[in-house]
Amino acid sequence: MDVLTAFLLLVHLIPVSATKNAVSSKSRKRIMPDPVTEPPVTDPVYEALLYCNLPSVAERSMEGHAPHHFKLVSVHVFIRHGDRYPLYAIPKTKRLEIDCTLVANRKPYHPKLEAFVSHMSKGSGASFESPLNSLPLYPSHPLCEMGELTQTGVVQHLQNGQLLRDIYLKKHRLLPSDWTTDQLYLETTGKSRTLQSGLALLYGFLPDFDWKKIYFRHQPSALFCAGSCYCPLRNHYLEQEQHRQYLLRLKNSQLERTYGEMAKIVDVPTKQLRAANPIDSMLCHFCHNVSFPCTRHGCLGMEHFKVIKTHQIEDERERREKKLYLGYSLLGAHPILNQTVSRMQRAALGGREEIFALYSAHDVTLSPVLSALGLAEARFPRFAARLIFELWQDREKPTEHSVRVLYNGVDVTFHTSFCQDHHKRSPKPMCPLENLVRFVRRDMFLALDGSSTSYHEACHREGI
Repeated sequence: MDVLTAFLLLVHLIPVSATKNAVSSKSRKRIMPDPVTEPPVTDPVYEALLYCNLPSVAERSMEGHAPHHFKLVSVHVFIRHGDRYPLYAIPKTKRLEIDCTLVANRKPYHPKLEAFVSHMSKGSGASFESPLNSLPLYPSHPLCEMGELTQTGVVQHLQNGQLLRDIYLKKHRLLPSDWTTDQLYLETTGKSRTLQSGLALLYGFLPDFDWKKIYFRHQPSALFCAGSCYCPLRNHYLEQEQHRQYLLRLKNSQLERTYGEMAKIVDVPTKQLRAANPIDSMLCHFCHNVSFPCTRHGCLGMEHFKVIKTHQIEDERERREKKLYLGYSLLGAHPILNQTVSRMQRAALGGREEIFALYSAHDVTLSPVLSALGLAEARFPRFAARLIFELWQDREKPTEHSVRVLYNGVDVTFHTSFCQDHHKRSPKPMCPLENLVRFVRRDMFLALDGSSTSYHEACHREGI
């Protein structure tokens, strides 16, 4: 079965919504299971399509929703880079041909795409923290390089930026018309796909994209842990989690048979094929509607893809149950959450610097943060995923500040471990800032062992 056929079959996998709006596209961006709009059983093709996050018509979202007497004070955005070319090549197969130049009249389209290319091409004088200043500002290879952002990836983040602009700037006027560099905090890893994704979002978001006001800081770690990256206990949890993954794979005889079949088709040892992580390349074929590769021994097919994707879904499910990843996540996510809380506290005290923060990151950045927040049912970060923290002030009680947490446009505030019961006691549609502060400064460590009181103490606990 080719990829196009799978897309057509997908129509029959998604039941029509029985809600009064009957907006089937809305179900595609949900992160929590919905018995009305989702397939009755986990379907690997459906999950893969959600992961692709194909650009579509204007997305409906819950960002910026609050009672009229609440004032938006600051916004903190965590994104995964957009759609990219694979990081791995399937051995002995023809290289996947995808064009990474940006062409305004080619799908997927965005009205700002042509202007984005023009603006980026004039940005050679842009000043970023080293080594970011050596990276290209937009994808430009006729044959994509490994890991390079595609036109789809650029359009995904132009859409994200436009959506956030309509909400945060046009509706809530978060930034003044004379905004300055100091009011933005921009940070990215040293990959071209994260820098370019951040620039695309900013170009869609800002009313006046002025190179003199744009300054990205470089983050060497995908965990954005800055000077707090050394954490032996976190590494211990990661090793245990990786061992759990290994044992789960050994138990899956269907997965082993599938890898064996695929290895025969490409004529390499099974171990070599598995090391090449074929699902990464196959997902790119799937998302771009390109047939899976063939050799003289046969073709890789949809059945192979579905077996590996199903195993990934099972792995995520067991990961949540075994809790080893939670330990890793609590320590891995603490530095970036602590930064965010500190920035919120300064804004709550009236500070006007860094009121819009953007972290342009990876799935391995967002996934631990989601886990640490207790969002156990949140889907694995799709291409161009966005996780947003909003800080609000109650105009009727100016000293009171509240937080909302949104994932891909869905309000997940009351799914978080630090605020899951608050709505039962309060009619307000958000969570007190002090709940998040207490969680990051105390409860994250208590959740690990019940005795540690600081990040350093938790990371260096003896007896591991």
